[in-house]
Amino acid sequence: MESNTKAWYLIQCKSRQEERAEENLVRQGYTCFRPQYLRERLAQGKRSVGRESLFPGYLFIQLAFSDNWGPLRSTRGVLRVVAFGTQPLAIADALIVELRLQEEQQGGVELQLVSGESVQIKEGPFAELQAIYLRMDGNERVVLLLNLLNRQHQVTLPLRGIAKR
Repeated sequence: MESNTKAWYLIQCKSRQEERAEENLVRQGYTCFRPQYLRERLAQGKRSVGRESLFPGYLFIQLAFSDNWGPLRSTRGVLRVVAFGTQPLAIADALIVELRLQEEQQGGVELQLVSGESVQIKEGPFAELQAIYLRMDGNERVVLLLNLLNRQHQVTLPLRGIAKR
């Protein structure tokens, strides 16, 4: 690999500080990428939507061997460059392209669900079936009413596995 050819590398961040590390690295002129996704949560009885890191504790940075890697060690929020032995391992550009594409294609999280509303199950053993939303069960799970064999059954599924109809 040429010394001035840029490649992507993985940075391990201090616990819950990947956003801080990204801000500080970008401020220093580095090119970073922290894949994120929309997540719907229930906090204090209210639903909220926020962006979260797809890989908590990590972010990608684009560097060439000829770049100055020294400041990375002392950047707030950065723990280390992920390496095997003493050699940082370059990440395939195709992986970064795919992650960016998926991030762009991700639609917004559906609006708040209302009890009694019809939903479509997107994944798991009940994929493609319709159900009725009853309530949340914690932060990431929902309770649905599913009609199977002419009987109604309550099932608990991940929130990410359903969509509004």
